[in-house]
Amino acid sequence: MNTFGKLFRLTTFGESHGSTIGGIIDGCPAGLSLDLGFVQQQLDRRRPGQSEITTSRQEHDVVHIESGLFQGITTGSPIGFFIKNKDQKSKDYDHYKDVFRPSHADFTYQNKYGNRDFRGGGRSSARETANWVVAGSIAQQLIANLEVSAFVSSIGNIHLNKPYSSLDFSSIYDSMVRCPDKEISAEMIQLIKDVQSKGDSVGGVVSCVVKNMPIGLGEPIFNKLNAALAHAMMSINAAKGFELGSGFCASEMLGSQHNDIFNEDGTTKTNHSGGVVGGISNGMDIYFRVAFKPASTIMKTQSTINKQGVNIKLEGKGRHDPCVVPRAVAVVRAMTTMVLADFFLQNKLTKI
Repeated sequence: MNTFGKLFRLTTFGESHGSTIGGIIDGCPAGLSLDLGFVQQQLDRRRPGQSEITTSRQEHDVVHIESGLFQGITTGSPIGFFIKNKDQKSKDYDHYKDVFRPSHADFTYQNKYGNRDFRGGGRSSARETANWVVAGSIAQQLIANLEVSAFVSSIGNIHLNKPYSSLDFSSIYDSMVRCPDKEISAEMIQLIKDVQSKGDSVGGVVSCVVKNMPIGLGEPIFNKLNAALAHAMMSINAAKGFELGSGFCASEMLGSQHNDIFNEDGTTKTNHSGGVVGGISNGMDIYFRVAFKPASTIMKTQSTINKQGVNIKLEGKGRHDPCVVPRAVAVVRAMTTMVLADFFLQNKLTKI
């Protein structure tokens, strides 16, 4: 499946080492004045080569809008766009041609489709997520009243143990690791550098907070807002876990501890629900966390097998992130805005 969304839909194409990646956004209403500078800003926050703790691959990720806009205003027709790949080094992947890299999609792709693009992972590469950021940046402008903030809350065993209400979200992008706490950010960066110097990788967690949420987005059974967010987040490369509100900690609490008690105005004294009850937004802030595994490609020798099932030793080569989490922040934000824009349109349709 290469399409995401119901009313606000994104269909994408392209591979990591192809000439171009891109997509078509369908369902964006007419009459929306698009700030393409904002779209490019979000792409710049995701792009490779932006700091010493990301891959050295240099892609400027300039988005070209081909249709769906006239004089900067959406026409209601499909928005077509593309991004050129310019810094592929496909020869770096020749030694992977007949080898299955541990924890990569090589083995599953080969067995499912009978062939695979071994250059940087092909379609399974996180390079694809640049398309999602374009769509998410347009979706954000459709739901401009909602404040969506994503940030790094842990790298390895270093955690930002502060309530999100005490954080300054305007400082997220002051840090190359995308953590809105200067001291914790410095510790995270040092850990990534230490791991990188040893040829290894490290994982972490991206947290997301949505403020100014309306009541009523989502449906009670198979179109729950929390289920759609989980689907979106678990579609991101390297994502291994999702928890909304109290998440797994709820399993250790009593009902009397976990229940969110109402105030007279309909808000709640606590927000263990994470802003969604019964699959429907309750007007409180949505907050959730997404866990990301360490990058699978490491600069260490590993045991694996080739297509013939023979055990071999594999040496890591190429340009890769020692930690995917900082660049995933823009992707988490983009997927969140796409989900919310889609549900916003569904809700408007329901009320007509």
